[in-house]
Amino acid sequence: MSTQSSAMIREGLDHPIIDADAHAVEATPVLLDYLGEVGGPAMVDRYRRAPVKRQFLLDPADPYWTKDSGSWVWPTRNTLDRATATLPSLYAQRLDEFGIDFALVYPSEGLFANQLVDDELRVACCRAYNCYIADAYRPFAERMTPAAVIPMNNPAEAIDELEYAVGTLGLKVVVLRSHIARPPFVEGGPPRLDLLALGSDYDYDPVWAKCVELGVAATFHTSAIYGSRAQVPNYVYNHIGVLGAGGEAICKALFMGGVTHRFPDLNFAFLEGGVGWAVSLYADLIGHWQRRNGERIGDFDPANLDTDLFMRLVTQHGDERTRAHEATLREMFSRPQPSVDNPDNFAAVPMKRAEEMVALFVDRFWFGCEADDPVTVHAFDRRANPFGAALRAVFGSDNGHWDVPDMAQVVAEAWELVERQIMQPDDFRDFMFTNPVRLHAGMNPEFFTGTRVERAARAELVGSR
Repeated sequence: MSTQSSAMIREGLDHPIIDADAHAVEATPVLLDYLGEVGGPAMVDRYRRAPVKRQFLLDPADPYWTKDSGSWVWPTRNTLDRATATLPSLYAQRLDEFGIDFALVYPSEGLFANQLVDDELRVACCRAYNCYIADAYRPFAERMTPAAVIPMNNPAEAIDELEYAVGTLGLKVVVLRSHIARPPFVEGGPPRLDLLALGSDYDYDPVWAKCVELGVAATFHTSAIYGSRAQVPNYVYNHIGVLGAGGEAICKALFMGGVTHRFPDLNFAFLEGGVGWAVSLYADLIGHWQRRNGERIGDFDPANLDTDLFMRLVTQHGDERTRAHEATLREMFSRPQPSVDNPDNFAAVPMKRAEEMVALFVDRFWFGCEADDPVTVHAFDRRANPFGAALRAVFGSDNGHWDVPDMAQVVAEAWELVERQIMQPDDFRDFMFTNPVRLHAGMNPEFFTGTRVERAARAELVGSR
């Protein structure tokens, strides 16, 4: 740990620090008050019986309670920090102690609102949460802004809540669901994952267009609790990599589905999963495109094979058991092969050169990284990343959750990367300030108006033009 406090580190910098992913830990009874106003007592009762993770039972009959440590997700030994995450007034008061100039505050229990299967309950919970969080944080807009939860099971509900949360409530940040469980293709089969941007049951382009119209970045904060992570009753096993997997799934779909091509002015962020998976995905996509783009995919068409040459080589070089199948091999290779529908998997991304990945991937995607994650430095490794790119890592404290035992030490943890000389000060500046400014003010130039960082953010925007 750095010998300096977070506040001391901030005093020594020539730029603000923006926390792109702090968390509120909601007061559930207050949330239920808002839900009652939105949907009435019956809706509150439905929420009480819904599978929503809560650390403290609403009542002795609360049905959702796991008997493993997966329920122990908010810190409790540090009572001051636990209260800070629930009380916006206290949070705003302590930000200078944390060395943070401005914080974007994401949900905790509220993240489950857009995951609810009950259509009416899901929509009502998102609306109630957004009203609650808008009212709670409005007095502290100079230092903090909360994120609205947007239901995504179909474009209509998403657009309706986007318009209400941003247009009516004035919220400036939105968090979207990255995948939806759909009915199986075959009766009795496993649920089917709809990744919204690729092979979806719906056309979500109107949702992306609405984000552009409203001037909000499309941010995702979604776990990937499926597959192997749903099999073992061990929270740590399931949790490691879970947010990265959720981010990779939607990021890959957005790129492969051509969303960044069709919406070149929309910024996307994937929070709390780090950037290691993104560094790998960026290089992997380039490698796959270079071998399997529309012009190269024909290299793998079975019709290309020179059967006569192949069989001569079998005769010359095959072992006894292979030569014994010469007739079968010749017949197999000579048989007409079925055609492949749309062999170009990159059809939605009409690239001519691999260098176009910089505009379609690097310039459109931001990646939330926590303070204690040393892998963050790979985002800025311009020697290794293709085309000398620096991926857009943004600092997220994750304040309010179990991996932050002391909110006042988070900035100091991040600064250790500089002290250890594995991150350059200019990259630290991008991580803590420049990248979050471009993510949000790049969509809405007035995003930071009226905040403590207004002047610095405006100067950064002018300088980046």
